[in-house]
Amino acid sequence: MEPIKIIECPRDAMQGIKPFIPTEKKVSYLQALLRVGFDSIDFGSFVSTKAIPQMQDTAEVLAQLDLSQTKSKLLAIIANTQGASIAATHPEIQYLGFPFSISENFQMRNTHKTIAESLITLNEILNIADQSNKEVVAYLSMGFGNPYGDPWNVEIVGEWTQKLASMGVKILSLSDTVGSSTPDVISYLFSQLIPQYPEIEFGAHLHTTPDKWFEKIDAAYKAGCRRFDGAIQGFGGCPMATDQLTGNMPTEKLLSYFTAQKEYSGMSPMSFESAYNEASKLFGEYH
Repeated sequence: MEPIKIIECPRDAMQGIKPFIPTEKKVSYLQALLRVGFDSIDFGSFVSTKAIPQMQDTAEVLAQLDLSQTKSKLLAIIANTQGASIAATHPEIQYLGFPFSISENFQMRNTHKTIAESLITLNEILNIADQSNKEVVAYLSMGFGNPYGDPWNVEIVGEWTQKLASMGVKILSLSDTVGSSTPDVISYLFSQLIPQYPEIEFGAHLHTTPDKWFEKIDAAYKAGCRRFDGAIQGFGGCPMATDQLTGNMPTEKLLSYFTAQKEYSGMSPMSFESAYNEASKLFGEYH
């Protein structure tokens, strides 16, 4: 049985906040998260500062982190080869995360590239990662449905999975960018794709309203998914999405679910509580 991996996403929680969070506050919050024992932390991004001004200090934040006492790996989001090249120069970063949308509309909104251009970019990023000993985490956004009017069905998700697998993607996180996933679709996709691609580690990046978290985690877990993204208290979510109630999957809900399943996540409950309180302080100030 593969262990459960929980990926904490403070970058996702912070990126939509308009007032700039001072670098030292980000460092202090990340330091609290590094003590918890998450598998990985999606801590920052190397993207256009015009697009996501909140993340302009990612390199400064990284330089100030004390990583001597943590097992957690660091993941940075990138949207193009320039960002990948910069991220690749930092030995502390293990994972380069690339959002790849199977919705032409959303890909243009998110990265100002067509799907065809994004495939070329992804190929270049995979090469950069290879040369710098990093791994690429590809996010298949609109993985569970598409509110933007582009054609969407489970076959399309299957075709894109096949395409990305053939390019050499080894970690593929299906992303529910606007919270539109249903347990049926979650269950169907993971139960079909996981046995078909044993070489790929599939993840679930789910967004949810407060009443739907359980059924979504439950469907993904029972269909074989063992990698889950979350953000403490569900803060954040996609700045391009609209519904105020749809946030990230709250990490505390993931933990309560896996505790009930007797799945040990290797985390320190005391450190988690401390990080939870830090999140309340930090995000309370900016919300």
